[in-house]
Amino acid sequence: MTTMRMTTERQGGTAGTDGTAGVTVGAACLAGPALMAGYGAVRLVGRAVGDYGPGVWWTTAHLLFLAGVLAFVPVFLGLRRLAGVRGGRRVAVEVAAWAGLAGAAAVAVQAVIDLAVGFVAADKHAMGEIFERVQDVPGVMPLVYTVVPMLFWFGLLGLVTLLAFFRRDLVRAWAPVAVLAGVVLAAVSLDLLPVGALCIGLALLPVRRSQ
Repeated sequence: MTTMRMTTERQGGTAGTDGTAGVTVGAACLAGPALMAGYGAVRLVGRAVGDYGPGVWWTTAHLLFLAGVLAFVPVFLGLRRLAGVRGGRRVAVEVAAWAGLAGAAAVAVQAVIDLAVGFVAADKHAMGEIFERVQDVPGVMPLVYTVVPMLFWFGLLGLVTLLAFFRRDLVRAWAPVAVLAGVVLAAVSLDLLPVGALCIGLALLPVRRSQ
């Protein structure tokens, strides 16, 4: 199961809006992890009541999932802007940010497919058959499910790690460890996604407070 513009920013103090639909970086740093955690929580409830297939639980969870991924768009763009570095450091920041954006695009497509399948399928068996047909299309698996989506997590981890070195006033030294923990938890099991999202939210909290 289971995109994110640049202006020059001064080196310290508070920052304004990221310029993406008027959403502030700080608000996005809160919304992204919270929505991801919401997706994980709704998924767990739906599975617990035995009704996690076509229907309200599936649709609600995946709407939260899609909204959460999209909320990370201004996070990537805002951290990219706030880095305030040049030369080789700028190249590293750009690579991490655009990798994350590419991954976010893939994950968003994945969420849209999940929502569409949930709307058209009559039951879980039908969902499985539709997913199999979609994933059998050449290129779909690496582009939407396996390879490119991982860039979302790697890009986020890379960007937070870089800013932990370049902007210690915004990103704390422990933040990369928290993000890594969140990524590992989500990779181990989606059941752990609420906790993983909390780890990522804690890593981004100092950025949110600075806005």
